[in-house]
Amino acid sequence: MNVRNWMAAGVLQILVAWAAQPVLAADHLKVAMMDQQQVIERSVAGKRALEELKSYSTTRQKIIDSDDQELKDLEKGMQDASLSEDARKEKQEHFRTKLEAYQRRIQDFNREVQEKQRGMVAEYAQKIQAAAAAVAQKEGYTAVLDKGSESTVKIVIYSHPSVDLTEQIIKEFDRQNK
Repeated sequence: MNVRNWMAAGVLQILVAWAAQPVLAADHLKVAMMDQQQVIERSVAGKRALEELKSYSTTRQKIIDSDDQELKDLEKGMQDASLSEDARKEKQEHFRTKLEAYQRRIQDFNREVQEKQRGMVAEYAQKIQAAAAAVAQKEGYTAVLDKGSESTVKIVIYSHPSVDLTEQIIKEFDRQNK
């Protein structure tokens, strides 16, 4: 074998070894799955946060319902046949003013609830990430992926139940967020 062939064979061996490295690294890759939505819905802290959000929303809905009833009563009052034209116009103007305030209030409340929900999601995403990292490090996982759900983005199409860490992450999440 001449030097040129020997060098080419050596380069080829180096290239084969280099190309095989990702395959070897993949043999040591340990990946798990979790369901963030389940962590929020089933953990003690998550249930508490969802209940607070529901209570916040329910309180606002009661105010909207009260305003809605007031508008219905005002509308009935405008139907009174014994009203003079001036009284009818005054009631219509009062109704229009109340209706505009009602619509603004609905928009404001919807925005408030959405902001509160976004804030909760952001806060709990960080807390879930911390719990997932703790479990993954303890169990020797390289990565933990969120399975997602039909209502969110579903990234993982299939995973074996043996790599689902949701239960362990719920326990760790509760331990970290008493």
